Amino acid sequence: MPRTALLDRPLPVLPVGPSPARRWWPAVGPAAAVHAGALVAHLALLAAMSRPGTSLLERLTAWDGRHFVGIASDGYPTGFTYGADGELTGNDLAFFPLFPLLVRAVHAVTGLGWSGAAVLTAQLAFFAALVLVHRLVAGLYSRRAATVTLVLLAAAQPMSLVFFMAYSESAFLALAAGTLLAARRGHWAAAGACAFLAGLTRPAGVAVVAALAVAALGESRRRPGRPLRPLAAVLSACAGTPLYLAWVAERLGSPDAWFAVQRAGWGTHWDWGLSCWEFLVSALRTGDGWVQVSVAVLLPAHLLALGAAVRRSTWPPLLVYGVLMVVLTLAQSNYYHCKPRLLAPALVVLLPPALALARARRSTRFAVLGAAALFGCWYGAYLLTTWRYAI
Repeated sequence: MPRTALLDRPLPVLPVGPSPARRWWPAVGPAAAVHAGALVAHLALLAAMSRPGTSLLERLTAWDGRHFVGIASDGYPTGFTYGADGELTGNDLAFFPLFPLLVRAVHAVTGLGWSGAAVLTAQLAFFAALVLVHRLVAGLYSRRAATVTLVLLAAAQPMSLVFFMAYSESAFLALAAGTLLAARRGHWAAAGACAFLAGLTRPAGVAVVAALAVAALGESRRRPGRPLRPLAAVLSACAGTPLYLAWVAERLGSPDAWFAVQRAGWGTHWDWGLSCWEFLVSALRTGDGWVQVSVAVLLPAHLLALGAAVRRSTWPPLLVYGVLMVVLTLAQSNYYHCKPRLLAPALVVLLPPALALARARRSTRFAVLGAAALFGCWYGAYLLTTWRYAI
């Protein structure tokens, strides 16, 4: 064939997959809608229930938010702190560093004040978490179940307000979902990086590392000849929390410095659930106030939902993550009214109700989600504006 004929022939048309934007849009759209709707609902109830003269920004940076803002603006203390009586007290070293570092980055980029930067950081992190959770749940079940899960996560949980505050739960959830999604798709470097960062966000990062280890074990069984990438991901993930604990130990000159600060400030220590059991028995017998009783009802409800997730044969890494989040929360002594907030990123406990609602009729689904979202938003606003203790 003459050369000119070859040049005149049309080039073969190669199949082109969907663009990255088109692949992600099925998750971005629902995540944006749920985030916006939940944010409006939370802020409306928060504004209506706040005392006169208290701004929404002050409410969204209350309690632990003040610690994170202080760390971002001023850094960590250089030593132990003591009260007027000479007793050891808690300080900002109890709080892990990734969220304050993100606040610093947002502050530098946007020029916002420290409080505004902290709240914006939480919003961005939670939006990313919703996108990743949607992709994860849609891949495991269906898009409808994924969207229902987002509504339950962002509005219908009794402490979902914490995701919109200057707390680290939003960043932790984003990294946990990112780890699980990356591991499910075989992107081991990304999974290891997300789990490493989760370990620098909250002590519960151990649950993310364990979930990644289970995913890596499953991969090694499916492909016994390619164990290095999953193994490297798990090893890198394991370094996050120990690095911060070692840094605190070196800074304060004591190997158990972080644990001492936690015990002194918040009474947190491992007691195999004894304090939680005593609280449940006391609250359900002679509960003093409806907040105490409501928490005593919510904690067993989480256990029941977890049992339902086990019976459904949930994807093992996701199940391990959820189980450990529940165990780490219930098996340690700390303030009982903080436990629903600590359980908010558990995710797996939302799957049984999400799957049931996804199969229900549309009118039933909308009615249940609307009522649950209204209660969830009100519950968080009440604990932040009326309840006298930290959340």
